[in-house]
Amino acid sequence: MPARRIDFYFNTSDRLRSLTQEVQRNAELHRVLLNIAPLELTQACCVKQLRDGTLTLLAENAAIAAKLKQLTTRLLASYQKQRCEITSIRIEVQVREASVALASKREGKHLSIETIENLEKLANALEDSPLKQALTTMAARQRSSK
Repeated sequence: MPARRIDFYFNTSDRLRSLTQEVQRNAELHRVLLNIAPLELTQACCVKQLRDGTLTLLAENAAIAAKLKQLTTRLLASYQKQRCEITSIRIEVQVREASVALASKREGKHLSIETIENLEKLANALEDSPLKQALTTMAARQRSSK
């Protein structure tokens, strides 16, 4: 069986062909976004879809979404210059899984032995209180992590 270009397989069914065309259209819409928006924004957002004249953009967080909303008028004008049939822009927040994983892997800070000893001395000098309990607990956790 001879080797074929991948385009051949994308054109073997109507469904794959329409999916390929949608992906190409989204890539073109994303290129326009890259030319207009600052680099910091474009790294934290992407084109989701174009349906019934509404372009939906996905932002990593609310701050990026707010900045994109400030650019919507400029974006809409640029898309219309490119003869894209876009009448409105919608922005959704879609948190990436990688961001969540990085936040959960974040390590706590480790205190030096001297700092731990100072916390214990301070806790011993205090009367029984929630502060004394908190300092004792923190010092014990730090000692066990060493």
